[in-house]
Amino acid sequence: MGEFAIGQPVARFEDQRLLTGGGRYVDDQVMAGQVFGVVVRSPHAHARIRSIYTAAAAAHPGVLAVLTGADWAASGYGDLPVSGAAWKRSDGSPMYRPPYPALNHEEVRWVGDPVAFVIAETREQAADAADLVTVDYEPLPAVIDTADALDPDAPQVWPDAPNNICFHHGFGDADKTEAAFAKADHVVTHRFRISRVNAVAMEPRAVLAHYDPTQERYTVYSTMQRSHQFRAELARTLNVTEAQLRVVAGDVGGSFGMKSAVYNEVPMACLASRIVGRPVKWTATRSESFLADANGRDNVSEVSLALAKDGTFLAMKVRNTVAIGAYLQTGGDTSSTGNLGTLAGVYRTPTIHVDVTTVFTHTNPMRPYRGNGRPEAAYLIERIIDIAALELGFDKVELRRRNIIPPDAMPFKTGLTFTYDCGEFEKNMDRALALGDWAGFEARRAEAAKRGKLRGIGFSNSIERAAAPGYEMGEIRFDRSGGCTIISGAINQGQGHETVFKQLVCDRLGLDPRDVRYVSGDTDKVALGEGTGGSRSATIGGSALHVASGKIIAKGTAIAAHALEVAPEDVSFEDGVFSSTKSNRSLGIKDVAKLAINPKALPDGMEPGLIEACFYRNPITNYPNGTHVCELEIDPETGRVEMIAYNVVDDVGVVLNPMLLHGQIQGGVAQGVGQMLMEVVHLDESGQNLTGSFMDYAMPHAADFAPLHVESSPVPTKTNPLGVKGAGEAGNVGALPAVGNALVDALAHLGVRDVPMPASPQNLWKLIANARAGGQ
Repeated sequence: MGEFAIGQPVARFEDQRLLTGGGRYVDDQVMAGQVFGVVVRSPHAHARIRSIYTAAAAAHPGVLAVLTGADWAASGYGDLPVSGAAWKRSDGSPMYRPPYPALNHEEVRWVGDPVAFVIAETREQAADAADLVTVDYEPLPAVIDTADALDPDAPQVWPDAPNNICFHHGFGDADKTEAAFAKADHVVTHRFRISRVNAVAMEPRAVLAHYDPTQERYTVYSTMQRSHQFRAELARTLNVTEAQLRVVAGDVGGSFGMKSAVYNEVPMACLASRIVGRPVKWTATRSESFLADANGRDNVSEVSLALAKDGTFLAMKVRNTVAIGAYLQTGGDTSSTGNLGTLAGVYRTPTIHVDVTTVFTHTNPMRPYRGNGRPEAAYLIERIIDIAALELGFDKVELRRRNIIPPDAMPFKTGLTFTYDCGEFEKNMDRALALGDWAGFEARRAEAAKRGKLRGIGFSNSIERAAAPGYEMGEIRFDRSGGCTIISGAINQGQGHETVFKQLVCDRLGLDPRDVRYVSGDTDKVALGEGTGGSRSATIGGSALHVASGKIIAKGTAIAAHALEVAPEDVSFEDGVFSSTKSNRSLGIKDVAKLAINPKALPDGMEPGLIEACFYRNPITNYPNGTHVCELEIDPETGRVEMIAYNVVDDVGVVLNPMLLHGQIQGGVAQGVGQMLMEVVHLDESGQNLTGSFMDYAMPHAADFAPLHVESSPVPTKTNPLGVKGAGEAGNVGALPAVGNALVDALAHLGVRDVPMPASPQNLWKLIANARAGGQ
């Protein structure tokens, strides 16, 4: 359809509604008679609860109920869902899955752990009453830092999880890797700390829950990424069938993995609604989000790279200690296991071994955060290569070029789990370096030095796994007027699903997007779906609608042939019109949709309706890849970083909508840059969050960035019918190491080999001062 065709930069259809107040976020939902809940949270990272006094709160005006852990235990509900993965501990015993009640009444394990839920007529009344709940705590020792969790003397988060170990696992061939290290001419080793961050989505987490006793059924509006999985997990907690539960995700203002789990407040609100007989709404404040949301990243890694004399990579080994927090949320284990293959990068390293230990700490639960292990892995491989180049005297570019995988080696089985199907990695690197004028950098560094600035340039070659094997549902329904509704199991959190899915269907069926309605996120309207996560929506959700469109065309062709009185093979379909050279008539797809409702207008045996669905199953993952080049300046007197230029060349396969793609890449880059330069969840030794508001948790602003230039270098994949590769997390994966490498390049002349996260002005100033004093 011309301007709406695949590959065109179609502006987002959602934006008019969202920018003019037409969004339907959870807090916008209003149900008759709704009341409000406020959570009382532990001020201690670890403490025993001696008693909870609620009488004063219950007597406060407007209060309808005050629920505690004792009420939860008596409710008949089960624990919150936890990961069902089959990892094991080092002794062969199963991974430890701690109990996960929605409300605690015996022991709390992080600052923010819920202990009571106050329900009142207004949010203000509930908040005032929550202040009247008195809890007698017996403080206990706590372990906060991930690096300390394995210490034999560290406090135990769970008595049944010795040494605070949730699980331990090895990936790759340890013996082969050790043998390669024994033959190496060079071995470079470094210890990295990937900092803890908060997703800080635009929309805080929220829930509106209503129990209807006449139907014995719950309706839940909440923030999520996977409505059917969410329903299944919540149903198990509530001890009901899935049919007794309707889950709705309307507009979701960002998630990045954080909102995917069933959090405590959702079943709390369900229980409260059942008790008070009215809908119950809870919405997190921003400060509460810092206390209650799951965090991301936070791991400690020791990385060793073995090289031959000429710089050929022989082997790599990594020892990871990864935080899981106080509780094991569903999917919380995947950031430490699911994407370790990214450690292989785009290089021919023959053998890699990774040793992963996942540990409990007295902190917020941990979840996948945009990239889900990929940015961490990319950071390790790209940083250790730069360190090897510095220490051994290799050129950074040529060292990578010597080891990069060529296109004619595809498919390529890496030294660690992944098998790449396609890619032109060296081409991407060369193009990105040309865009960043790598060759002319030293002149710019010299000019900056005259101004007293330290200029650095860095790059990263990144690759990631996207669209892991799974399925998705796509359905296309034409009504009797010729109108069209498309339905998808994918859930939008800002990616632009409505736009790109309409674009895809309209391109295939010759429709105008303004005549198409998009539906998702409601388990009563969408038959089934796996939802959104892991850069899967275009690949799997898009392929489902692509195949469903083909089914629509096939059925429409049969109906048109019957109406035109020609054979189906004599009918062609183009730009929304069915025609035949053997007839002087043609039929638009809307005309065919109207005929489809009339049984008399259909071929014998055909069911009425122009409605088709596809449950597309994706058996093979794909591997988006690219190169990021970052140039920056550091003011040594203040430690402030100014980004000068940022260039990206990305291969995400076939580009469905370049405008949306560039937005996704730029958003991911912003999050990677934010983590490297300023973002960190800082917990003191007692577990108190010292970055519990935007006064303390630094978020990147537009002024912190140079213009981000993004170019596509598509190598279509054959792993799905659209030829697309995931794009949603690519920017974050490449940004973290590119900025890290640029910072070190600016400081390398001082002897600096690594810049810890976050490279805030204060931390950089200290690092520079220490290096100049000879401490580095």
